[in-house]
Amino acid sequence: MTRRKWRTTVKAEDLFHMGIVSDDPSATREQLTALLGYEWGPAIGGPTAVTLPSGEVTLEFGCSYSVSVPRLEVVAAIPGTLWEPVAGSGIHHLGYWSDDIGADTAELVRGGYVVEATRSAGGLPFFAFLRGDNGIRMELVTRAAEPMMQPCWAAQS
Repeated sequence: MTRRKWRTTVKAEDLFHMGIVSDDPSATREQLTALLGYEWGPAIGGPTAVTLPSGEVTLEFGCSYSVSVPRLEVVAAIPGTLWEPVAGSGIHHLGYWSDDIGADTAELVRGGYVVEATRSAGGLPFFAFLRGDNGIRMELVTRAAEPMMQPCWAAQS
C-alpha cells in the first residue's frame, strides 16, 4: 500500500459533528429522539451567502445540532444544491474544526478532494465543503467559530 504524503492539520479528534440532510428535518429529529434518545438544540439558519463552483449565491439554510453526543447536525434540504439527502447512506458530511481552512482546503485539494462550497465571514474563511473521490464529504469549520456555535448544542429549557 502506498502512503500519501499530503496531510492537513485537521485530526480525527477535530470531528465535532456528522451532518444529515433531510427533506423533513423535524421528522428526522423526532425519529432520532425516539430511537436513540437524542436531544436537540435550537433550530438556526437564515439567508447565507456561499460560493459554489458556479459563483456566489445566497441560500436559505436551516439546521439544528444535537445536544447529545456523538453530535449530529440535521440540515434542511436545499434542492438543486449539494445540500440534498444522500440516498442509501443518510450521512451527508463529516464536520471538522480547522485552525486554517485555507491551508487545510489546499491540502485536501492536493489529495484529490474537490471544493463544493465555501463561506467567508468578516473576510476570513468560515467553512468549506469538499468531496473526495471516495465519496466522503467533509466540512471544515473555523475553530474560531466554536464559542459562538456552542449555544447551538446547548440544552433548551
